[in-house]
Amino acid sequence: MDLSKLSDAELVRAAKQGELAAFEELVSRHERQIYTLALRLVQNPHDAEDVTQQTFLSAVQALDGFREEASFGTWIHRIATHAALKLLRKRQGLDTVSLEQATEPDQETDTIPHPEYIADWRQSPAELVHQHETRRLLDEALAQLDTKHRVVFLLRDVEGLSVRETAEALGLTEANVKVRLLRARLQLREYLTRVLGDPAKRLVHPPHNHD
Repeated sequence: MDLSKLSDAELVRAAKQGELAAFEELVSRHERQIYTLALRLVQNPHDAEDVTQQTFLSAVQALDGFREEASFGTWIHRIATHAALKLLRKRQGLDTVSLEQATEPDQETDTIPHPEYIADWRQSPAELVHQHETRRLLDEALAQLDTKHRVVFLLRDVEGLSVRETAEALGLTEANVKVRLLRARLQLREYLTRVLGDPAKRLVHPPHNHD
């Protein structure tokens, strides 16, 4: 049987029946994506490798309990995200957000802060991530985001999960995902504008009046 021609769902069913080669094919398909996601979350190649290994180890151990209500891709991204956030939480001496904070629903979902510094771009940060010359800058920009915003942007705009899949992966409502995603995009756009924006097209908002 040519496993490369099987869908993820078919491979999952075969793996549940004890076919190790089927799970190895799933690993082969998703390993690079999971490593890239982990690297952008933990920002250390060695730690990203550990997260990737732990992700697939956890997946094979939990495979029998995978009910396939979501796709294997969504499920494995959820495992990887939680593994990465747990690693961040365990680091000592770093200002990182805990797993609970990163996946805790926001209390307010209807307030979007206005960026203080924007530019008229034709491309979004999500499109820029695929351009080699700006990838390093975007990674630097991502590092400036709170973990809870960074992980939503990575899952939705970089990994291509839908809003529903992202919400399922993080245990959030779709409304919370949309708000966090918009905040992340605005912050990334503002950060990158300072580096790449055309000065002639920059727009600076007047200071907020708090009186």
